[in-house]
Amino acid sequence: MRISLLCIGKTDDKEITSLISYYLTRLPKHWNFEITEIPDIKNAKNLSPELLKKEESKMFSNHIDKTDLVIILDEKGKQFTSREFAQKIDTWMNSSVKKVHILIGGAYGFSEEVYNRANEKMSLSKMTFTHQMIRLFIVEQLYRADQILQGKPYHND
Repeated sequence: MRISLLCIGKTDDKEITSLISYYLTRLPKHWNFEITEIPDIKNAKNLSPELLKKEESKMFSNHIDKTDLVIILDEKGKQFTSREFAQKIDTWMNSSVKKVHILIGGAYGFSEEVYNRANEKMSLSKMTFTHQMIRLFIVEQLYRADQILQGKPYHND
């Protein structure tokens, strides 16, 4: 199984980048995890939020195949405990899912096309965080899920 994090824009905060790197080196190799930073849309300031989301949707679709599982991080999505998230990953692995994409949208969220394509909406919190911080949080949760699945003592309930 491959897990991919697709994000709009770059992470320019060095501390966050460093922490993401810390967890990336600890993720299991068999997940073939990768982060793809999709470049910001040019002239975004001249586009309405709806047009911007449509342009971002086209960029996302360039990375997603028809058979891929798509999870969007969305404030209206379902929240999971770390153990529930680990169980979800275990289910994906046991059901022969080949590729999972976790999407982090732009400032205005996702277009209707992305919502329709998504297999699931997931929320990390009811609070709002920067898109850069969300990258760190999801990578840490992936590491935590792996540790839970291995029965290692990283996670405490």
